[in-house]
Amino acid sequence: MRILIKNAQIIYKDNDLIVGEVWLEDDVIYAIGKDFEKQSIFFDKVYDVKRNLVIPGLIDVHVHLREPGFENKETIKTGSLAAAHGGFTQVCAMPNVNPTPDTPEKMQKMLVKIKQDSVVKVHQYAPITKNREFETELVNFEALKAAGAWNFSNDGSGIQTAGVMYRAMIAAFKVQKAIVAHTEDNSLLNGGVMRAGERAVKLKLPGILSVVESSQVARDLLLAQATGCHYHVCHLSTKETVQMIRKAKEIGIHVTCEVAPHHLLLTDEDILTDSAIWKVNPPLPSKADQEALIEGLLDGTIDIIATDHASHMVSEKKTNFVNGAFGIVGLEQAFSLMYTQFVKKKILTLEKLICLMSTYPAKIFKMTGGSIQIGHPADITVMNLDHEYVIDAKNFESKGYNTPFLGWRVKAKTMMTFVDGKLVWG
Repeated sequence: MRILIKNAQIIYKDNDLIVGEVWLEDDVIYAIGKDFEKQSIFFDKVYDVKRNLVIPGLIDVHVHLREPGFENKETIKTGSLAAAHGGFTQVCAMPNVNPTPDTPEKMQKMLVKIKQDSVVKVHQYAPITKNREFETELVNFEALKAAGAWNFSNDGSGIQTAGVMYRAMIAAFKVQKAIVAHTEDNSLLNGGVMRAGERAVKLKLPGILSVVESSQVARDLLLAQATGCHYHVCHLSTKETVQMIRKAKEIGIHVTCEVAPHHLLLTDEDILTDSAIWKVNPPLPSKADQEALIEGLLDGTIDIIATDHASHMVSEKKTNFVNGAFGIVGLEQAFSLMYTQFVKKKILTLEKLICLMSTYPAKIFKMTGGSIQIGHPADITVMNLDHEYVIDAKNFESKGYNTPFLGWRVKAKTMMTFVDGKLVWG
C-alpha cells in the first residue's frame, strides 16, 4: 500500500513543525514533502487531514491487558483498540496475568495471541520471579529474552527481598534488559487503601504511608548502583522518590522513571467520598507530592509519562475503598487530559508532551518509533487539537470505564492512528 497523508501540520524529526505531506509505503515513512500528487505519483489511499496535527505514534510502557486469565476485565483486542483510540501505536503489557509468561513456552504462546488479536504493537514483559508473586526462584532471563520478552517486571507486587532484587538485577544486566519495578514494601502497608493524611482521617480509611514506595526505591537505587543494571521505576507518587532519583541520576546510577497522568492531575484532596473509583496503586498523592512530581517532570528527573491502564469490572469499582480494586483506565484519555491541563495551561509545551509520551520512551528503551523521519516505521497519529469533547464511557473501546475523569471536558481528539502504515483507528 502507498498512502498519502496530506494537508497536515507535521511534528518532524526533532519536534520541528512543518506543513506538508507524509508518504507511507512498505510499512515505513517513505517521504515527507509537498505536492506529491501533482508529480503523477499513484497512491492507493489519500487522507486529507485538514491541517490537523500529525505526530509520532504515542508509546506507553505500562499497561495491563489482562489476558490471559482476566478477560472479563480486558482483552488484548479491547485493550489494543483502546490504545489506538488514544493515539498509541506501541504499548508494553505487564505480566500480572494467569498464567504469567514465566517460561519461554508461555511467552511464545502469548506473543502468538498478541500478533493475532492486537491492532497496535504490544511488547510483552516477563516476570522477574516464577509465578510473579513468589520470590523463591528467578525466571530464566536469558531464555525469556530469546523467546521475545521485552523487559522484566513483577508489576502489581514489589520485590520484598533485597537479595532477590540484587540477583535479578545481575541477571537483567547480563542480558541487557531493564528491571521495571513496582516499588511497594508490604510490611509497611498495614491494609492501607489511600494516601495517609488528613483526607484519609476524615474518611476514616486506612492510609498508605509514602515510605511504602520510597523505602524500596532507596534500596533498589543502591542495588542498581552495585550491579550497573538499568532500573526503571514505575508510577512515581511521592516527593521523596523524586528527590532520590534526582540525586541518583546526578551520581551516575542508571535509573529512569515514569509518572501517570492521574498522579499529575489528582490528589487525595479530590477524594470526597468513600468510593473505589479513586482507588489506585500507588495512591493519589498529597498536594506536596504532586508539586514534586510536576517539578520532576519539568526538570527531567521524571523521564516519561505512562498510563498504568488497568481495567476492572463495574462491580469491582462501584463499591467502597476497602472492598474495591486498585486501578484506573487511562489509554483513551491520557493525551487529551495532559494536553488540556498541561499544554493549554502552559505548564508544558506541546513538543515536550510528545517527547514524554513518544520520543523519550523510544529512546530510553531503544524502541523503533518516537519520531517522524524518513525510513522510520509508519506509526503515526493524527490529532485535532481544537476538537473539544467530554470524556464519556460510551465512547470507550476498553471494557472498563473505571476512571474519575468521566465528565471532564478536554481538547485534542485522536482522528487517525496508523500502525506500520495501516489505519487502525479513525
